[in-house]
Amino acid sequence: MHIVYPAVVSALLFSIGVYGVLARRNTILVLMSVELMLNAVNLNLVAFDVWLADRLHSGQVLTLFVIVIAAAEVGLGLAIVLALYRNRRTVDLDHLRDLAEPANAAGQQQEDPEADGLTGTAREAPQPVHVAAPQGAAGGEAQAEGGGGGGQAVRRERGTL
Repeated sequence: MHIVYPAVVSALLFSIGVYGVLARRNTILVLMSVELMLNAVNLNLVAFDVWLADRLHSGQVLTLFVIVIAAAEVGLGLAIVLALYRNRRTVDLDHLRDLAEPANAAGQQQEDPEADGLTGTAREAPQPVHVAAPQGAAGGEAQAEGGGGGGQAVRRERGTL
């Protein structure tokens, strides 16, 4: 077999992979396009190894290393995609370009109309809870009963006692 055939197929695969990386907005499709490019490289390595009749089969050995690295890349890439989906609820690359949402002049987060009602990131900062300490004899009784000071007074206000 002539070396031109696998080289042309490899060039076509690599071109499709480059187009997929540049044109796609879905993160998983971009990862698949990177895999196409790596497989094109593997095809070239094996074809030239056979064509040169290398006794050590170094092209095939290098192909095995590329396959192992590609498997690790897919595992890590999918883990990152899952983490991004949990936090941002999207895997669209256009929405993932910024690390943080832009803030306006007042220092507040701007609302994104496409964010489905979420402001800032998917998680909002917890609001501080202010609890008033018991005053007078009620506070002394709560501490004398071993109730932990203001804990019983707060539970009495909430109706959980």
